[in-house]
Amino acid sequence: MRNFSFQNTTKLIFGAGSISNLMAEIPQDKKIMLTFGGGSIKQNGVYDQVQAALVNHHYIEFWGIEPNPKVETLRKAVELGKRENIDFILAVGGGSVLDGTKLIASAIPYTGDAWDLVLNPSLIQRIIPFADVITLPATGSEMNAGAVISNLATHEKYAFHSTYPQFSILDPTTTYSLPPFQIACGIADSFVHVMEQYMVDKNNSPLMDRWAEGILSTLIEIAPKIRQNQQDYDQMANFMLSATMALNGFISMGICTDWATHMIGHEITALTGLTHGETLVIVEPSLLRVMKNEKRKKLLQFAERIWNISETNEDKKIELAIEKTENFYRSLPLKTKLSEHGIGNDVCEEIVNRFRERKTQLGENASIDADTIKEILDLCK
Repeated sequence: MRNFSFQNTTKLIFGAGSISNLMAEIPQDKKIMLTFGGGSIKQNGVYDQVQAALVNHHYIEFWGIEPNPKVETLRKAVELGKRENIDFILAVGGGSVLDGTKLIASAIPYTGDAWDLVLNPSLIQRIIPFADVITLPATGSEMNAGAVISNLATHEKYAFHSTYPQFSILDPTTTYSLPPFQIACGIADSFVHVMEQYMVDKNNSPLMDRWAEGILSTLIEIAPKIRQNQQDYDQMANFMLSATMALNGFISMGICTDWATHMIGHEITALTGLTHGETLVIVEPSLLRVMKNEKRKKLLQFAERIWNISETNEDKKIELAIEKTENFYRSLPLKTKLSEHGIGNDVCEEIVNRFRERKTQLGENASIDADTIKEILDLCK
């Protein structure tokens, strides 16, 4: 186990009816900006609950933060926040709204352009306090400091880190009306978040492994139940908490992590607009096949503990585990090949060229170069 320093400052407020806690959690003297996505919260009752909780607060609203939030949109929110001198932000929506809000909160006190902070987070000097009501489990953004922002003009998508939400409200009933596709992508995103921290062979911790395996097993167990009944409170609560625990730092203490699947997936999204969760289930099985020797020990453990595979031939055991993982993604249901989305060689070549130009080395051992990425993408077709 590696040396580490860990702190997570976000307060979780979990359960049905918990949106009403907003009135006590945000001081009444704050001038609040509410940030939203496309408007689905007006249909499922969340917006009304937020309004009722903030009836004695002063706030303005910013709407339109899209999936894979674009810096072009977020600049408008930054301008509004500066003009109105807001001193607290409440994000209401899914992970993209939260991600966008993290950049907004960082960019309002900044004198330059918001994209500067994505490229160089060290420029962040002060951050407007913010919190959230999360309505789509997936990114774990409700309990981490990370965000992913896209630039429409340059077709780029990058991760950046700012700070943690002061508090996050998680009410599983807010997920009942989500489209099944978004639920599928959320389960996939959560699963791969865990895999990026679990599927490494060095600097491991038995405790972190067991915590990670618990989340993976839970997602596998609840996925078909959610497909059968999306209004099952207990299953949606388990999903919501699994998504949070998948990326709040708890399972990565003292270990090395990967994130190559995410880095490649971000490029697919930037170039094609494909939803983040969709890109992950395309890339990961192929990456595991290409990197199976480097990840051999953990893949064998994964095969035994998660999929209960008793095959004695190690190569067959590994392939069976990858096949079961891919079949799990397809059962959500999501497509696991680029060709199923009509994505061809031109996109793959552009991605490889981007990584070659950056001279990027991905993976826990920095062993995935542009040639390896080409090999991975070839299997994704």
